[in-house]
Amino acid sequence: MVLKRKAYDSLLTWKNECNGSRAILVEGARRIGKSTIVEEFAKNEYKSYILIDFANTSDIVINAFEKYKNNFDELFMILSLEYGVKLFKRESVIIFDEVQLYPQARQLIKYLVADGRYDYIETGSLISIKENVQNILIPSEERKLKMFPLDFEEFCWCFGEDLLVDYIKKCFKERKPLEDGLHNKAMLLFKQYMLIGGMPKSIIAFLEGSKDFDSADREKRDILNLYRDDILKISNRYRSKVLSVFEQIPGFLSKHEKRVVLSKIVQGSTIDQYTDTFFWLGNSMICNECFLSADPNVGLALNEDRSYIKCYMGDTGLLVSHAFDENSLSDSELYRQIINDKLSLNEGMLYENAISQMLVSNGHKLYFYTHYNEEKHRNDIEIDFIISNNNKLKYKIYPIEVKSTKKYSIASLQRFKEKYSSRIGECYVIHPKNFSVKDSITYLPAYMAMCL
Repeated sequence: MVLKRKAYDSLLTWKNECNGSRAILVEGARRIGKSTIVEEFAKNEYKSYILIDFANTSDIVINAFEKYKNNFDELFMILSLEYGVKLFKRESVIIFDEVQLYPQARQLIKYLVADGRYDYIETGSLISIKENVQNILIPSEERKLKMFPLDFEEFCWCFGEDLLVDYIKKCFKERKPLEDGLHNKAMLLFKQYMLIGGMPKSIIAFLEGSKDFDSADREKRDILNLYRDDILKISNRYRSKVLSVFEQIPGFLSKHEKRVVLSKIVQGSTIDQYTDTFFWLGNSMICNECFLSADPNVGLALNEDRSYIKCYMGDTGLLVSHAFDENSLSDSELYRQIINDKLSLNEGMLYENAISQMLVSNGHKLYFYTHYNEEKHRNDIEIDFIISNNNKLKYKIYPIEVKSTKKYSIASLQRFKEKYSSRIGECYVIHPKNFSVKDSITYLPAYMAMCL
């Protein structure tokens, strides 16, 4: 089963916009469907294609790259013979799959594009990790496309709910609530999205297993073990720190502030000692980092404080399997509690992670805000996320509070609104209820976060 992905349209735009030979690098976390969508694209949009999987390729191919890197006539002849594929000038594409495993092929892209015969698509995970770019010149000729797990809209497509997605977008644009029955249907889909996540194999297992959550969970646990194996292969200098943070992500997110507390890992730890750790987790795209914006003004990145960090899982379905053991999931009680809004413990963690995933897939870098009140000796303002419109002339920020229950307080958001009123474009509360606007605050149902 090949799932419909937005990345396909991005690849089509790349192919149609560029003149002459072109190259694009599709990067993302492991098992998000990069290879599948790239091969589907090559099959549909080109006369022929060759897929070179550097995780499982012959010595003949590797030797050809080594021996004929300055003789493309010979290189293309060997590739054509080895894969049994006839190549057509300007009508064929060569795919370098898992190119991080053979960085020399990536370096060769500069000269292959200049040669002009074919197009090139590279796919890779951990593509910018230091170990995978040492001693090679990164080609400026490659365009980059970041790919994520399926977002909520793509998830709905898998269930044939294209019209519901269009209706949600229409209601967001017209600033009106959905009809009650359709709101309930959309919220059910959102809860399923939290539980299953956006990893293609997990979704396919759920659909082919007659909507069996256990089948989806088994696929997710395999992916988590794959991530652990990847961590065990990195530099010994910071391997244990990466593994320790990764294993404790559910614990950090289950706390009220959801921040990574380094003292919980090793007493006396400082953020400087974990620079490589968070670089690896962020650039592997296993996690979505969220940094404190100390003064949310023009350009959130200008006031970024990296000593305070939240570390969300890149996929909320993986977080569910990471946070709960197999026994607690296998009896389906947890699934029933979440579907029926009965889970009080940790549901806020799952909601917030899902919203972070939706924002990142829409191109937002994540920031949060806290304000410590000296008189009260506690934080009196805590904002889950702040996004911006990135408009240099009319720059505005958009604070977002995420609420997983129907009863809650928005005191923090109101104080933030008073403090930074001139900078704010709109204030959002994301919650399980339908769309509404009250006192200049916009209340969005969780599924509508895809429209931000």
